[in-house]
Amino acid sequence: MSRVVDALLTTDSVQRSRLLQAGLAMLVMAAGVAAMHYFVWAGVAPARPVTLWSAGTLVGMGVFFVLIRSGGSRFWPEPSLTVPQMLFALTSGAVAYMLLGAGRGAVFPVVMVVLMFGMFVVSPRQMRWLSVYAVLLFGAAMVFMVLRDPLAYPPAIEFGHFLLVATMMPAMSLLAARLSRMRHRSRLQRAELAQALARLRERTTRDELTGLVNKRHMQELMEQEHQRCIRSGQSFCLAMMDIDSFKPVNEAHGYTVGDAVLRAVAQEALRHVRLSDMLCRWGGEEFVLMMSDTRAALARGGLERLHQKVGALRILHGSAAVGITLSAGLAEHHAGETVVQTLERAERALNEAKAQGRDRVVVAA
Repeated sequence: MSRVVDALLTTDSVQRSRLLQAGLAMLVMAAGVAAMHYFVWAGVAPARPVTLWSAGTLVGMGVFFVLIRSGGSRFWPEPSLTVPQMLFALTSGAVAYMLLGAGRGAVFPVVMVVLMFGMFVVSPRQMRWLSVYAVLLFGAAMVFMVLRDPLAYPPAIEFGHFLLVATMMPAMSLLAARLSRMRHRSRLQRAELAQALARLRERTTRDELTGLVNKRHMQELMEQEHQRCIRSGQSFCLAMMDIDSFKPVNEAHGYTVGDAVLRAVAQEALRHVRLSDMLCRWGGEEFVLMMSDTRAALARGGLERLHQKVGALRILHGSAAVGITLSAGLAEHHAGETVVQTLERAERALNEAKAQGRDRVVVAA
């Protein structure tokens, strides 16, 4: 059954929505056809004209469905063909009005359904033009029938019907405009909510000062990398880096310069890491770099380049330039150990780098 549905409505969600809409319109018109034949059975409407009208109506709606299903409607400004379908349905309704004689009042509910169908899809401007079209169309049909058969279509009754149509159509147009404004507000609210959630997600995963991944999110990413390596058998490296003598920089130049140093180090480091690597501000002046799918020998070369580039930075403060250096400890993850254990070895290597005089990279054993 699902294969039949997929063959009829496709598996594309957008296209399926258009086809479901067209299918619903076909069902509404099919119900109108059934009602017309009831009036034929009741002796109110002529059989042959109603049969021709029914065939034309069903074939017309079928053509719309085929155009959408084949993809031909995608070349139209409105691929769902809602407005053309509504114009066709209104025209079909006007013809039915002229055929039904004493039962013509049954057309109005169908017209209402057609207009309500469009309220949820078309724009207010399109709805206004459809309303004008419907008023003029039914007005012309009523005048034509009054002139042709005034006994079956008395002028006084037709004038009352026209007043009904002339009142109903603009009212539907106003309702469509109100619904459109509500949809617009809803879209804006959803967009604002999505932006707020994105900002919240950014704040919970990013360090505000440097824009790098924060410690909490980095811990999650390292654990994900650990699990991936367990499955693949590959390895990764962790480097813990620290800005040398950062406290004296803050004391000598102020925290504003200290913040500028942190941002400069983060930006420069990001320029010299791979897209697959992840750099994090671990806390204070400490940074952690996770290098995926690599061994210590290759990771060390990349870390040395990063160390040299950061060491060449000069942060301007007044007429002076503040120079900085970086110490780093590198550890390759070993099979069977936890992320915490790998990070502890990287931290011990960092402490050894500082003990050896700072401004260097040390690889953990």
